[in-house]
Amino acid sequence: MARGLRALACMLALAVAGCAEAPPSPPLALPLAERDTLRTVVKRQFTAYGFTLESGRLLPELTLAFEVYGRLRPDGRNAILITHGFTSSHHAAGTYRPTDPLAGWWDGLIGPGKAIDTDRFFVVSSNMLGSSFGSTAPASVNPATGKRYGPDFPEITLRDIVGAQKLLLDALGVRHLVVVAGPSFGGYQAFQWAVTYPDFMGGIVPVVTAPKGSGGDAAVEALARRLAADPAWNGGWHYDAGGIPRTMRALRVETLRRYGADELLARTLTRRQDRAARIDRLARAWARRFDPNSMVVLRRASVRFDAERDFGKIRAKVLYVLSRTDRLFPPSLAPGVMDGLAKAGVEARYVQIDSELGHLASGPEAAQWGPALRAFLDELAS
Repeated sequence: MARGLRALACMLALAVAGCAEAPPSPPLALPLAERDTLRTVVKRQFTAYGFTLESGRLLPELTLAFEVYGRLRPDGRNAILITHGFTSSHHAAGTYRPTDPLAGWWDGLIGPGKAIDTDRFFVVSSNMLGSSFGSTAPASVNPATGKRYGPDFPEITLRDIVGAQKLLLDALGVRHLVVVAGPSFGGYQAFQWAVTYPDFMGGIVPVVTAPKGSGGDAAVEALARRLAADPAWNGGWHYDAGGIPRTMRALRVETLRRYGADELLARTLTRRQDRAARIDRLARAWARRFDPNSMVVLRRASVRFDAERDFGKIRAKVLYVLSRTDRLFPPSLAPGVMDGLAKAGVEARYVQIDSELGHLASGPEAAQWGPALRAFLDELAS
């Protein structure tokens, strides 16, 4: 396999509600629709042994949490891979129980009859390596030592992340992807898929994202300094002290506001203090779950990500989607990205979501850009 990635053995744990702790409802998840929402999503895990990272370090055991929606055709060629953001989970659609009050973050796009039609496509939503929602990460136990990896978790790259996903897809019997689609860090993964496995998919849909990371090592160092300022940090060995929830909560509040959470909540909560209280509750819940060491590992991977230099390797068609008010990935990025793709001979089209919801727009505004996504998929699947 590419770059020496290998699995000595693998297994799938399928209908096992207890195989992994359930991801919480994602922040600002969409309210359930009256119909066409997947009501009994099953939590799943994939495990491989002997996974060599790009650095040459070996993970003795690699686990990815994932969900699937729809059925794989016998030829294995109707699959779509959904990739998630930096600090979110892989719970992209549906609910785990019919009574759950909230659905996944792209529920408006994924399901029977929706743009990503689960009556047609087999959809795999994979948690990424290094995340805190069920996959191998710093909080995981290192089989070689019997202790958590903690701050000793090896550096990973976007190539490692998609390499792990490729092992999962191989184990599921996927022979070809219609598209890889995802928002934010998920868009990084989509671009990385296109340059690492250029013949494995027909298209990619990178949303509210860019083909290259930003901030450099200085951004990682700034994050590390902020975490280290918490008295309970202990060089990253914070687990026995109960973590650093105050610092993580503060980081999450800042992040949600920067993403556009206040604007989204204003649709249902008219009073500013009510929105602030809701954001604080969401941040507290997230801070109890997300390991700050994962933030460092994934942030480092993101700033070193660069698919732009490899545009010439892309053979997939591209649907590039940005939000008019996104402060993280503003529409001003689009001309340069589209020009770079065109110069590399890549067939690409651009869609802008006209929304006040900033970085969070892709899920709540599904009705606005979903038709373009549906048309793109129809073209690829025809």
